[in-house]
Amino acid sequence: MPLSPYFLQGSTSEQKLVQDIINEQLRIYGQDIVYLPRKIVNKSTIFKEITASKFDDSFRMEAYLLNYEGFEGSGDVLSKFGVQTTDAVTFVISKQKYEDFITPKLDGSEMEVITRPQEGDLIYFPLDNTIFEIKYVEAKKPFYQLNQLYVYTLSCEVMDMELDEQIETSIEAVNDAVVDFGYIVTLSMVGLGAQTAQASLVRASATSGISTGFAVGYIDLINDGTAYTAPPTIGISTAPTIDGERGIDAVAVAIMTSRSGQTGQSLDKILMTNPGYGYTVPPTVTIIPVNQYGSGGIATAVLAHNSLSNITVTTSGSEYGSVVPNTVVSTPAIAAEATSTISSGSVNSLSITNGGRYYGSAPTVTIATPPTGINTATATATVSAAGTISALSITNAGVGYTIAPVVTISNAGEFKTNVGYATAQVETFLNVNGGVAQIRFSNAGYGYLHTPTVTIDPPVIAGLSKGDYLYREKVTGVDSDAVGYVVRWDNDTRILQVNNVSEGNMFIEGEKVVGIGTTLNGSDSAYLVKSINRQDDTDLFGDNTPFETEGDAILDFTEQNPFGEF
Repeated sequence: MPLSPYFLQGSTSEQKLVQDIINEQLRIYGQDIVYLPRKIVNKSTIFKEITASKFDDSFRMEAYLLNYEGFEGSGDVLSKFGVQTTDAVTFVISKQKYEDFITPKLDGSEMEVITRPQEGDLIYFPLDNTIFEIKYVEAKKPFYQLNQLYVYTLSCEVMDMELDEQIETSIEAVNDAVVDFGYIVTLSMVGLGAQTAQASLVRASATSGISTGFAVGYIDLINDGTAYTAPPTIGISTAPTIDGERGIDAVAVAIMTSRSGQTGQSLDKILMTNPGYGYTVPPTVTIIPVNQYGSGGIATAVLAHNSLSNITVTTSGSEYGSVVPNTVVSTPAIAAEATSTISSGSVNSLSITNGGRYYGSAPTVTIATPPTGINTATATATVSAAGTISALSITNAGVGYTIAPVVTISNAGEFKTNVGYATAQVETFLNVNGGVAQIRFSNAGYGYLHTPTVTIDPPVIAGLSKGDYLYREKVTGVDSDAVGYVVRWDNDTRILQVNNVSEGNMFIEGEKVVGIGTTLNGSDSAYLVKSINRQDDTDLFGDNTPFETEGDAILDFTEQNPFGEF
């Protein structure tokens, strides 16, 4: 017998009333979530498996959280793949809300089902700042009350970020949360055309009209003091006035350090930005605290003859990052120079054009090889009592010369004597943009009779800085063909973080990483990889790399299997 038509199992108005009551309860007792429907980018035609997907739509809605004692699942599990989070939750959402609010805005060509939530869709839970993936959708609990279904029960687990997933929404909090779920590779970049810094200096005696006097060679720190909270001021007494011409005052700064067992900081060293000139007696050095904290610092100045003046940075360079370049001032021990003449294809005379200085023993004399490549001329040098080259003697005139060969007299330290000179020593300081800001003397040297040269090392990798990578932009390694998506880019530090790095291809040091290009709504940015950090610093449990490194130090699998004979 059929059901009695006089007793309804649920009228439309009753069903609507129940749905409204459920919706009201969800709004009162529920939690705010962001629903991210999964769109298919690529699907295997053989296995019917989705191989690539994207999440670029987001919908704010309410959901009831069934968990009341905490997360379900097995929690954090230590496996051979590292620590895995298996936290699970169960959400209840309104069937009517989904069908009225989300379904009309979905494109059926990009999804398998649009009328209900799909397994694989994501839910961002702001309360825990976590993204969950829907593992199962239950549509029949409670079971047909008044002949109708009212809610979807969604069983979810913490999202396991896949390499083929692209997540980019219009909600900043969601995008930031995505970063924490993707494996992050940190690339330290350097511009494609970094510029080498350049500097110049002059002899101290050329800085004023005074023809006699001394510069400060270095400042000797007698007592480093203690309890300083800020670098103290270094006061140096003024240079005297001689024959109406005033000397140049020396200027110095304190470099601080923290020492074990001391309160605050103490002085590590004192560097000069200008050694000054015209001093006839060592100036007084006073260490003055900038506040009421710190005392005990004592230092004295040591004068030097034929010393140097302050170094001027003419080109600060770029792309040094935090790597301080080595800076070298040439030695005051001047090299000897000579020229040659030839006759009938042989060297017949050598003429000294500069006898050099500070030679303690006869240096090596090198004469360029003739075009024939055989029978090169040779010669020896004679050193005078004054430390200069006084004569050159030809020991082999050579054969086959068509032009006068170049003569080189060694200036190597093994042939020199330290009596009468000392090479200046300097330290380099960078600015916040990765360029050279200042070069200071730890020792201004002495014995400089000619203006020396300053040589600053180039950046680690040279090139031209170009552009800014965009968030979620696809970037490619030109040599490795590695592909990743930009998570963060800091132009000041040149740090690029990418995730979803392509399997089988990894970025390599020294290669150029380029953006997708402006024609594809990306950037034309291009930088070189200086170093790579594959340890995921955003994963609080991701210590696999340190574990493996320490393990390799105990068991070496590269030479043999420690657990077997082969």
